[in-house]
Amino acid sequence: MEYKIIQKEAFNFVGFSKRVSLQFEGVNNEIVELTQKITEAQWKKLHALQNIEPYEVVNVSYDSDTDFLEEKGQLTHLAGILTTCDDISEPFDKVSMPALTWAVFPNEGPFPFTLQDTMARIYSEWLSASDYELAFSFSFSFTKMCEHKENEAYSEIWIPVKHK
Repeated sequence: MEYKIIQKEAFNFVGFSKRVSLQFEGVNNEIVELTQKITEAQWKKLHALQNIEPYEVVNVSYDSDTDFLEEKGQLTHLAGILTTCDDISEPFDKVSMPALTWAVFPNEGPFPFTLQDTMARIYSEWLSASDYELAFSFSFSFTKMCEHKENEAYSEIWIPVKHK
């Protein structure tokens, strides 16, 4: 699997969050509903706070009932941005991250299949074969849909890791 290791200083995820059903395959309609409720004015405010890479709208998954090992229960999903700003006001939710090492997995192909398949392979193959383990159950990703091919996308999955 293609990956890179990146060190990031402390930062915050800022956006809108919701408890959703854990779903390994297909489009999660609860997440679609969450993102559709975010207004254009709210996205403008979020983008004004965005000041570190990746400069993309991110999907953050955390606080899973099963640590992402089983497709049952719920997780918290946040749609938003990354920022080093600490003074965040309502109505935004904020999740603070300490300085961490991140394993980044780029992937490209049919969406959402390739993204979900890459996530499954991270847990089933990469973690057991690498010199790293999860720092804690958490991930974020972003997706850029291809302008020239329907349902094709470039995505990156970021997971916090530490040496075994």
